[in-house]
Amino acid sequence: MSHADTGVGDRLPDADLDEHARHAPDLPAVLCDGRRTTYGELNARVNRLARLLLEHGAGPERFVALVLPRSADLIAAALAVLKTGAAYLPVDPDHPAERIRQLFDDARPLLALTAGGAPLPADAGTLPYVALGTPAVEERLARYPADPPSAGTRGGARRPGTAAYLLYTSGSTGRPKGVVVTRGNLAHLLADVRTRFPLRPDDRMLAVTTPAFDISVLEMFLPLLHRAALVVPGPRAVHDPRALAAVMARERITFAQGTPTLWQLMAAIVPEAVAGVRLVVGGEALPAQLAAGLRGHGASVTNGYGPTEATVYTTFAALDRERPGAPPIGHPLRGVRVHLLDGGLRPVPDGQAGELYVAGGGVSRGYLHRPALTAQAYLPDPYGPPGSRMYRTGDLARRGPDGALEFLGRADDQVKVRGFRIEPGEVEAALASHPAVAQAAVAARPYPGGIGGHRLVGYVVPRPDPRGDRTAPAPSVIRTHLARLLPEYMIPSTVVVLDALPTTPTGKLDRTALPDPP
Repeated sequence: MSHADTGVGDRLPDADLDEHARHAPDLPAVLCDGRRTTYGELNARVNRLARLLLEHGAGPERFVALVLPRSADLIAAALAVLKTGAAYLPVDPDHPAERIRQLFDDARPLLALTAGGAPLPADAGTLPYVALGTPAVEERLARYPADPPSAGTRGGARRPGTAAYLLYTSGSTGRPKGVVVTRGNLAHLLADVRTRFPLRPDDRMLAVTTPAFDISVLEMFLPLLHRAALVVPGPRAVHDPRALAAVMARERITFAQGTPTLWQLMAAIVPEAVAGVRLVVGGEALPAQLAAGLRGHGASVTNGYGPTEATVYTTFAALDRERPGAPPIGHPLRGVRVHLLDGGLRPVPDGQAGELYVAGGGVSRGYLHRPALTAQAYLPDPYGPPGSRMYRTGDLARRGPDGALEFLGRADDQVKVRGFRIEPGEVEAALASHPAVAQAAVAARPYPGGIGGHRLVGYVVPRPDPRGDRTAPAPSVIRTHLARLLPEYMIPSTVVVLDALPTTPTGKLDRTALPDPP
């Protein structure tokens, strides 16, 4: 499906922001650590940032790296990039310097925006950066007019096919892969959620997701479609259920999105925190018991499913009634087509398992600088209009008796931990790069004690020294090594030392035979 077929045009949140600032400048837009930013203030900040970016050469098919923590400036920066017609690359500032350097080497951004005068990591190379919050930068921004610049609306800046953001996911070869999401893809998502999740100006939406995880797109932009407010808790609250519950109560949160891992912790420790809150669950499979518990406390519960390559969400299921088995992932967004196919790309009968393919307006452009990988994952859609494509998710699903899709797991080795999609091969490559490791494997295992969710476990075989002895490095040493290469969510919580990795009769790694950690 071409972008013109989606019927959603190219309206993005920066256009809504201009309108809201004109009609309701004093309404709160972002509440962050006690600081209140109104729609008028946010719009002025966005317009000034956009003018600065345009002077640096921002425009269609140029990337601007946002090395910023969750804050009002992160929201303003993303909107400013969109306003120039460029695309933003969200980078978690807590990620290792080597990881950030990999992203910059691949994306080749025009420049980076950082916070509080913090420079880029030493390994990031010579990329120019602008440090928001420093006196020199703030004085420069104050000299720009606060009205919208016109340069970002000319030429190809507003074409649906141009890039809107670039988000990196785990790669099976040890190299992260960048997914290019277009303006048309983003507009398609927002057109659906605008009506699916209506908000009022007095609504408050919680934002707890790192910008490097794609469900953050919904958190950043959904409130701005409705003149509602986005509430951004501080770093401590995001990792402390009781502190997060206090923020939710103080800020009167009415709408929140999170992974099952987050909601499992909240339900176990402070279930009253979600009382009366409309909840969206996404990022990983939702256990039936947790769904029932959330439904008993929240005002409503919606289960969402979707890969990054299909623009955040592909399907939604309103969990408004009891249903046997695991919660469904529901039905596609408007303008999205879902195929359940067998190995010959033939549709499977209802009720039978098939691999899930996504077609329609959410299918992204593909992987940056990876044409062969793109061709493997983005295929011609034999059931759609001429020239349309479909994305092969690698997930298995079936249609239930009511027509709703039911998620059945993966067709390959890929795993999800705390909502993040992880290719074991990337973590295995990092483990094997330790000089004392000869072989490595990675698997996801359930947390002990039945608390729900999965943890990542690493398995290593020590490399023999010149005398033939095998001395395993301490797990803490291996984890320290990994911390220099991988984001925190990709580091195994446990490392198990083995004499040899289990193999199948054909000599391949047998992941099912990897032992549970002690």
